[in-house]
Amino acid sequence: TTDGEKSWRDRDAEFVGDLRSREEILQKWQEGWQCLFQALEGLTDSELEQIVYIRNEGHTVMEAILRQLAHYAYHIGQIVYLARMISGKEWQSLSIPRNQSNAFNREKFARERSRRHFTDDELK
Repeated sequence: TTDGEKSWRDRDAEFVGDLRSREEILQKWQEGWQCLFQALEGLTDSELEQIVYIRNEGHTVMEAILRQLAHYAYHIGQIVYLARMISGKEWQSLSIPRNQSNAFNREKFARERSRRHFTDDELK
């Protein structure tokens, strides 16, 4: 890519609330992730150290990817925050529910130390 800011891109229009249904929102969500994964699949190891410019700031491709992933995390945090505000008392925690930290930690520390991914328990 030549720069993160494309000449054809209309950033202001991207923030117009024209999605009318949950299905439309989820479709755009899936399209966005598909775009990311297609871009990543097309990269070779040697390209990861090449320099790309985002608004005239040089980054290796790897740095640009990490920057973008951090940006996604920021927006996902915004989505979660809004969902929590809208849900009110109906909100269900996405991690450790309130007042359950001690029980969660007891279970974790009752296990032997081992090397595993933190999502292994979620995928059972």
